[in-house]
Amino acid sequence: MHKTAKQVAFEFVDCINRHDVSGLVGLMTEDHRFVDGLGQIVSGREAMAKGWAGYFAWFPDYAIQLEQILAEADQVAMFGNALGTYAVNGKLLTENHWQIPAAWKAVVRDGQVAEWRVFADNEPVWKILGVKRY
Repeated sequence: MHKTAKQVAFEFVDCINRHDVSGLVGLMTEDHRFVDGLGQIVSGREAMAKGWAGYFAWFPDYAIQLEQILAEADQVAMFGNALGTYAVNGKLLTENHWQIPAAWKAVVRDGQVAEWRVFADNEPVWKILGVKRY
């Protein structure tokens, strides 16, 4: 059965919310591209498997909450919130919790995600991490 781009994007978000790195890798094309909110690009399944595993270690409760989805052909736009808590020595402290409005774009090719692009202002996350941007 052929999955729609919207179904594939939903599966991808579900894998993210379950922190299922092998599920994410299985949904990525070999030449998968991840583009973050600053336009930085990570290419390839292997690099992204390491990237997602590291991200889930930093934010063990990371989740995407979707509010609206728009799909057209092989592209899906999703809008909602990203949230998580930065883990310090394995502890999730209330002051390290963040929630930000975000949007995601998935480009689907042959039932897999060829590109995952994030649109978000990560300033609240950077502050928690102690990253000085300006």
